[in-house]
Amino acid sequence: MSTPNKDIEKVEVRVKWDPSTAGEPANDLDIIAATYGTDAPYGSPAYLVHFDSRSPDGTITLNRDSRTGQGFGFDEVMTLELDRLSDAYARVVVGVAIQQRDGHKTFGQIEHTAVQIREGYTNLAEDDFSTVAAATAAVVAEFVRDSSGAWGFRGTVRGFDGDPDSFATVMGSRSDR
Repeated sequence: MSTPNKDIEKVEVRVKWDPSTAGEPANDLDIIAATYGTDAPYGSPAYLVHFDSRSPDGTITLNRDSRTGQGFGFDEVMTLELDRLSDAYARVVVGVAIQQRDGHKTFGQIEHTAVQIREGYTNLAEDDFSTVAAATAAVVAEFVRDSSGAWGFRGTVRGFDGDPDSFATVMGSRSDR
């Protein structure tokens, strides 16, 4: 799930999954984006964007949010306008976390999961989370600004086991450089 694409301007991260079976707690997956400053690209995030927050400048927005996975197509969609992001930011890491409020649930326990990362009509990456079936969250994309100011894309799926809050604090601390 890797591509050498550079000069990425505007991308969509899209996630879908099947609803839980009748009588079971809802399957709720959430897209989370962490933005890192040029002074600490692998430190703590400058800010997070998820279902309950947005970027201060409007460059990263959650366009669609689902708590159940019901409906057709992609259930959650986040848009990242990297070309509008301030020069103060050098890195954006995007992940997907499963809400754990009703017990421990992994990607392998949720039917038909998928993530797709697109720039316009071009698929930069797609994955079904099968390589991280035992995980409760996963990093799915990393966007890094180079010295010329162009954004590059690294598509990777790295699993994590824990709740969404703990995932959000560490999701950008590792790198596949």
